[in-house]
Amino acid sequence: MAAVLAGAGCTGDGGEGRDGPTVGVLLPSRAVPRWEQSDKPMIEKRVKELCAECTVMYANAENDAGSQRQQMTSMITRGASVLILDVVDPRALRSSVREAHREGVPVVAYDRLAEGPISGFVSFDGHQVGRLQGAALLTAMGARAGGGGVVMMNGDPSSPNATWYERGAKSVLRDRVRILRSYHTLGWRSENAHDHMSAAISTLGPHRIDGVLAANDSIAAGVIAALKSARVSPLPPVTGQDADLDAVRRVVEGEQYMTVYKPFRLETDAAAALAVALARGDDVDALVTTTVDSPTTRDVPAVLLAPAAVTRDSIGRTLVRDGVYTVDQICTPKLRRACDRIGLTR
Repeated sequence: MAAVLAGAGCTGDGGEGRDGPTVGVLLPSRAVPRWEQSDKPMIEKRVKELCAECTVMYANAENDAGSQRQQMTSMITRGASVLILDVVDPRALRSSVREAHREGVPVVAYDRLAEGPISGFVSFDGHQVGRLQGAALLTAMGARAGGGGVVMMNGDPSSPNATWYERGAKSVLRDRVRILRSYHTLGWRSENAHDHMSAAISTLGPHRIDGVLAANDSIAAGVIAALKSARVSPLPPVTGQDADLDAVRRVVEGEQYMTVYKPFRLETDAAAALAVALARGDDVDALVTTTVDSPTTRDVPAVLLAPAAVTRDSIGRTLVRDGVYTVDQICTPKLRRACDRIGLTR
């Protein structure tokens, strides 16, 4: 049975008194739906498939670095053999990673590159994520891509991935469009993106905004809500990331141009395999594909996976084909006609 750490506290089964290894899983927030809906259950399932005798402890930091520090200390104290850490703030958690290292508990950085002596890193290629978003935005802007005005809605500045995505997007947008405003979205929260987009509309006027580079789907939701509230019509193309179900529905409806699909099962499987191998003291060379450097550590064994862009025309051959969602889940009665137009049928 998986243990659950609520905030900094703990309930359920833990590492004490168990014969097999204990895998601690620390995810960053609930603001992005994927963490609780996809990553958590997939990691737990794969760990148990690879290691029937393993116990899983779980914690969600609610985007609070202090809580995540306490959660890590609690897991180490309660006998975790290895930690899968999706870090809230790499610098703030550096001392906790060092604490785990001192106690002989390997840390697998998950999705975001943690600082300190980590034993592995599993993520999607963030530079390619940004490049996919930038290229899709240019396509959607059409003739306006030649010098048109773009607002960039980047992620949380404490996340190393936010910078990774931003650099990738700018490598495509540079010299093609004018970046009129650029914002960082604390906590990746929709409400913060809404406030920034409202400010951009007020300052620039709606007709100067030809496209919005939104770093993920939660940010895109806030952007689109602000545009609709300001009665902007037609909506400019808006990017996204994570293929959240609500975002996929917005893509079908034509409110959001695209999202970036990251096959989470590949990521969760790779992280679980690394964690189980490290917990057992096994060699991980056969499980990794490259190495990366963090601000503190060179040549970290890593698995970097390939993302894919998803637009209305490719939902069926990506998300539906891979079993992420069924047509019935995507095509609500309200969207049935739109789904029929793009060939998204049972």
